[in-house]
Amino acid sequence: MEKRKLSFLQIWNMSFGFLGIQMGFALQNANASRILQIFGADVHQLSWFWIIAPIMGLIVQPIVGYYSDKTWGRFGRRKPFFLAGAILASVGLVLMPQADIFIAFLPAIWVGAGFLMLMDASFNIAMEPFRALVGDNLRTDQRTLGFSVQTALIGFGAVIGSWLPYTLTNWFGVSNATVAGEVPLNLILSFIIGAIVLVLSILVTVITTKEYTPEELLQFQEEQSNFELEEQEASETTGLKTILEDFKKMPTTMRQLSWVQFFSWFGLFGMWVFAVPAIAQHIYNLPVSDSSSVSYQDAGDWVGILFGVYNLVSALYAFALPIIANKLGRKRTHALSLIIGGLGLLSIYIMPDKNWLILSMIGVGIAWASILAMPYAILAGSISPKKMGVYMGIFNFFIVIPQIINALIGGPLVKYLYNDQAVIALMVSGFSFLIAATLVFKVKDVDDVVKS
Repeated sequence: MEKRKLSFLQIWNMSFGFLGIQMGFALQNANASRILQIFGADVHQLSWFWIIAPIMGLIVQPIVGYYSDKTWGRFGRRKPFFLAGAILASVGLVLMPQADIFIAFLPAIWVGAGFLMLMDASFNIAMEPFRALVGDNLRTDQRTLGFSVQTALIGFGAVIGSWLPYTLTNWFGVSNATVAGEVPLNLILSFIIGAIVLVLSILVTVITTKEYTPEELLQFQEEQSNFELEEQEASETTGLKTILEDFKKMPTTMRQLSWVQFFSWFGLFGMWVFAVPAIAQHIYNLPVSDSSSVSYQDAGDWVGILFGVYNLVSALYAFALPIIANKLGRKRTHALSLIIGGLGLLSIYIMPDKNWLILSMIGVGIAWASILAMPYAILAGSISPKKMGVYMGIFNFFIVIPQIINALIGGPLVKYLYNDQAVIALMVSGFSFLIAATLVFKVKDVDDVVKS
């Protein structure tokens, strides 16, 4: 048997829920630091609050991947997980910027951190099955396209989420003014809109996408020789023990990609956490302690625009990735993209004003598109269909572990080594991208070996 070839519209609908997931993620990435500062966090404490995100990914994604591999019911295999995750994430989106309404019970900063944790856990519940769904449903010759379409939708969703606060204020007159301890109205409304779009976009995928049954997947033996099947399928125990054994027996390609992922995501985390204070300080010449001022909120809104720029670039570049990868190979394409992104981050230090930062974000967008597509396209060819979910979840270890390390050391480094100059954290992120680019060439791309 062979998997059916899907049309572009079918591939688009299959990943459409990622638009809403990433819209929520973008609202969080661009605004969580600023919200936590409003609730009382110091700059050097931000990375400690952000540690919630990778810890949730470390715990949730492998477990969800394992159980989604084992699940089949009237609603399918992967779909029940990302629908449940979307509903829970929408609750976190609505309540995080309004954490001060719970101040009678706990300090707003801890309530906000709690809803940040709920969002992150729920995003991970929804996100991991989407990665596995592409591996489940697409033939080898469509996987690069599938992950590229997913990257495009991630980009479009992130653009909407990143630009929404700025748009509400500058186009519709919604106030971004705040007083100490209160989140501005434009952020509150943005998070509510994000929650609605998240649920609706997930429903599009749930309604339009058909999944293969476990029995059908077992009959698909495409590229059988590519999989390290003896290693991947040797263990048939259950639960956590299986996940740990699968981790020990991961494919060689995954081990090699792990180092690429480590430095890529170490850099991304530093950018997400410190972009607002870095740009407020380095470009707007503002004291980062004045997080309640209108000028600081303007800087935060502009960071949202910049994040939207890099996500828009990633969405457009995603459509070019299959063409470029076909010419250069997936490894060269990924390495080149990471180099461009690293140079983009490093250029922030020399940019004369906020508008020039758009050029920096174009480079970051090229790297972001490749980070979201190329490693997964390379990895999918080395995984047994029977283990697609659990290995996609285990692969997430190499996304969250560097973020946890950055979360633990990033704040103290800014405070004690960088002398409170948050922009230096962005420079470290740029160098991390360049290191990741050099490590790409050590990766064995199984599909490329087969083609040769």
